[in-house]
Amino acid sequence: MSELTEREEFAQAVIDGLSAPKKTLPCRYFYDARGSELFEAITELPEYYPTRTEMALLQARASEIAARAPRGAVLVEFGSGSSRKTEILLAAMQGLAAYVPIDVSGAALDEAATRLRQRFPALRILPVTGDFGAPLHLPSDIAQAPRIGFFPGSTIGNFEPDAARDLLAGMRKQLAGGSLIIGVDLRKDLSVLLPAYNDAAGVTADFNLNLLVRINRELGGTFDLRAFRHEAVWNEADSRIEMHLVSRKSQDVAAAGRTFHFTEGEHIHTENSCKYDLGAFAQLAGQAGWRVARVWTDPQGWFSLQELDAA
Repeated sequence: MSELTEREEFAQAVIDGLSAPKKTLPCRYFYDARGSELFEAITELPEYYPTRTEMALLQARASEIAARAPRGAVLVEFGSGSSRKTEILLAAMQGLAAYVPIDVSGAALDEAATRLRQRFPALRILPVTGDFGAPLHLPSDIAQAPRIGFFPGSTIGNFEPDAARDLLAGMRKQLAGGSLIIGVDLRKDLSVLLPAYNDAAGVTADFNLNLLVRINRELGGTFDLRAFRHEAVWNEADSRIEMHLVSRKSQDVAAAGRTFHFTEGEHIHTENSCKYDLGAFAQLAGQAGWRVARVWTDPQGWFSLQELDAA
């Protein structure tokens, strides 16, 4: 049986998600070219604390993190994107044998690799195109080198707990006994959390609604963006921010060759962003075969970088 094309996978995900009793769309489809631009704009918003807080934390702790790395190690980044955060670590990790960025976007990998090769001409940069959540083959000539994983951005928060545990377990296997540096967003006051996902300029709303634009363009969708609004809410029971698109009226919408009915006020759940306390994340990591070896947090305790070792 042949594998589905990217468009076929997208279409199937849309059909499955919009046919469910509680409609959903996978957040991985946010990131077309326009979605990526909008997310970069989000990271620069005054309300959006995660990126600037993690960047400052990396700048403050990079030398300490680097000092714990074995000489001759390979840095493997899961979902590398632009590699901007990684650049801070690479500047501190002088003894690396190679940097292996993993991303689904070949274009993003090429752009980042070109920039990094200019800045670090002595460092071997070996991009791998693929989904970091699936088993991947790393370059064979670095198979014997110790491995350090890097997973910044609190991307782990986008996964349901069971999926997060499975992802961490898969990374443990991929790193073959090495360590993992991971960004984990922490629970905090709602006066900080909610504006980060409901910015005054409406950029996050545009980012969320752009998913419908993509469906219209790629899957023959008939979504009227004026008929949906962005909503981000805090789910205390699951300790997460949820992003939704809410239908402003009763309507029928076509997409991927199907028709879907929306009642007024009906939601499409598009993304989760789980927030952890340190104990809860340590428990999750432990279930995946990791032990928390070190935790670094910013002065306000909003965000953490954590070093995980194989238990």
